[in-house]
Amino acid sequence: METYRKKYTVTVILSALGVPRSTYYRWMADGPTSEMTQVEKDIIAICKKTNYRFGHRKIKKLLQKDYKTIRHRNTVQRIMQKHNLQCRVKKKRKWKSQGESVIVAPNLLERNFTAAAPNEKWVTDITYIQYGSSTLYLSTIMDLYNNEIVAYKLYDHQQTPLVIDTLKEALKLRSYPEGIIIHSDQGSVYTSYAYQNLVKEKHAVSSMSRRGNCWDNAVIESFHSNIKSEEFQYVKFNSLNNFQVVEKVNEYMRYYNEDRILEKLGYLAPKEFGAQAA
Repeated sequence: METYRKKYTVTVILSALGVPRSTYYRWMADGPTSEMTQVEKDIIAICKKTNYRFGHRKIKKLLQKDYKTIRHRNTVQRIMQKHNLQCRVKKKRKWKSQGESVIVAPNLLERNFTAAAPNEKWVTDITYIQYGSSTLYLSTIMDLYNNEIVAYKLYDHQQTPLVIDTLKEALKLRSYPEGIIIHSDQGSVYTSYAYQNLVKEKHAVSSMSRRGNCWDNAVIESFHSNIKSEEFQYVKFNSLNNFQVVEKVNEYMRYYNEDRILEKLGYLAPKEFGAQAA
């Protein structure tokens, strides 16, 4: 700054560097040469490790869990703001109702997103991934017991085979009791005879959201929103090749199941919670 201030204004320099004026003046007030505390270093390390995905509440829990350091969440938030470590806020999504259906199942879930045991309630949905050379479609099945991703498929189409293959994969990986509820929206792939016949053949029970009501399947909708805002947060549309997109989706699924802590699970990761409960 001192080098270029002789020729340019502070505003021009900060604009070129992409640094907010408030950050610069806060840094000046704190003292450019002041050393960071150990807590600051630990918080920065946690944020870097989690790829800057978490807000101050989860960082507070990880600080306590990983470093045995207890700090009030306001203190953690202040440190994160000081070092520009705030997580990215997800954009609101607009919803529209689906088209005509073929086979519509009743809403057995009724927004009760809790389960007393594994393989009692599964939720499923499809979302589009637009970061590769062409649009890909991600089909996911989640177990509401611990929000673990049971199975997923990433195809270049959103036809019925996508959801059928996802369900077959989930059923192959899990020993499940008869009567498991599999909840979806009223998309044409889920109301198709092929999908519904598979559900019936496997002695499962189909449940569906009310038409145009995203809140009836909010947990899996939220997960699909998270994968975009967290794993692809700095990626522009169509800026990767499809192979890179597949790699990032695979890595996020591993991270989500094994490392991403959830408040619902007492700030444990899905597989960690499942292992402790077993």
